[in-house]
Amino acid sequence: MQITFRYIRLACKLDKATEAHLTVSSLCTEMKLIAIYNSVVFGIFSSTQRLISEHRYGNPNRPPALVDLALASMAAGTISVGIGGPVDLVKIRLQMQTQTFLEANLNLKHRASGLAVQTAYRGPIHCVGTILRQEGLAGLYRGSLAMILRDLPGYCFYFIPYTFLCGWITPDGHLSPSPFSVWLAGGLAGAISWGSATPMDVVKSRLQADGVYLNKYRGVIDCISQSYRNEGLKVFFRGLTVNAVRGFPMCAAMFLGYELSLKALREQAKTNP
Repeated sequence: MQITFRYIRLACKLDKATEAHLTVSSLCTEMKLIAIYNSVVFGIFSSTQRLISEHRYGNPNRPPALVDLALASMAAGTISVGIGGPVDLVKIRLQMQTQTFLEANLNLKHRASGLAVQTAYRGPIHCVGTILRQEGLAGLYRGSLAMILRDLPGYCFYFIPYTFLCGWITPDGHLSPSPFSVWLAGGLAGAISWGSATPMDVVKSRLQADGVYLNKYRGVIDCISQSYRNEGLKVFFRGLTVNAVRGFPMCAAMFLGYELSLKALREQAKTNP
């Protein structure tokens, strides 16, 4: 009995250590890709908005109407799914793959080594290769429908509030918003967007985590149905406050960096035509 308890304590320590390592690995992967991802999203939004303004009004620099912003936001959301879907999937699979001691070791015959931690993937590249081998290319886009349902309205609640808040905060007579206006508008837009996206983000994350060891859900509707039946309506708003609070500083910095970069590039273009 004493040996068993020692084994349990050692196994739990190994479980936590491996889980921390895998979490750090997935976070490093996310940080490497987030700059490229957001650059593409912001570029698609800006280019689409200018294209719509040029097509509708003959002037790409004309202030966009609400419908123009909505169309540009949905275009950015659609592209974001194509790029961000596999990235999100790999990140979630790496974070969720570590089983607890009881899950992985209750039946010890499955493990010859007797260690507590059971992982399906050794890292991001191995994760992508395993998914492609076992599930095909479609496996990398597991949960993409839920992501579309999250990102299309989510980016509308992202770029539209930002544009209008910037215009509202900026004093009359100023051609461009101040850095503080950009920071505040970006932060508020991020909090609104992430808060509104929480229900479908829950569904998307569950679908993407599904399949590490077993397939529990048959699709978006089945995931919503099972989640509601087992955990109630509140499950779709789990993490809403955290998402909104996290969204403020993250998006404030993102919009500020975007606007300052654009300003620097425009000034450089003027000095070096």
